[in-house]
Amino acid sequence: MKGDRVEIVVDAGDTTRTYEVVASRAGRRVETAVRRGVVEVSEVTRSGSVVRTARFMATRVLALVEQPVPREDASERTLAADLDS
Repeated sequence: MKGDRVEIVVDAGDTTRTYEVVASRAGRRVETAVRRGVVEVSEVTRSGSVVRTARFMATRVLALVEQPVPREDASERTLAADLDS
């Protein structure tokens, strides 16, 4: 969903670095995967095509924070509609 983002904090020796991967357009999402010692964060389209990927060594990753965009579910929408009338 547009606005979803993942922050990755990586140990860079004497300091830390923070990277962000953001779903930049409507219909895109951010997916994370850990495979064979590598953390992979990808921006993916609706059809499953990968737009861009960030890869980090799992031993160097200090934090992986997924921050989804707050979504309204159906019950919140009906409650808000009832309050408006």
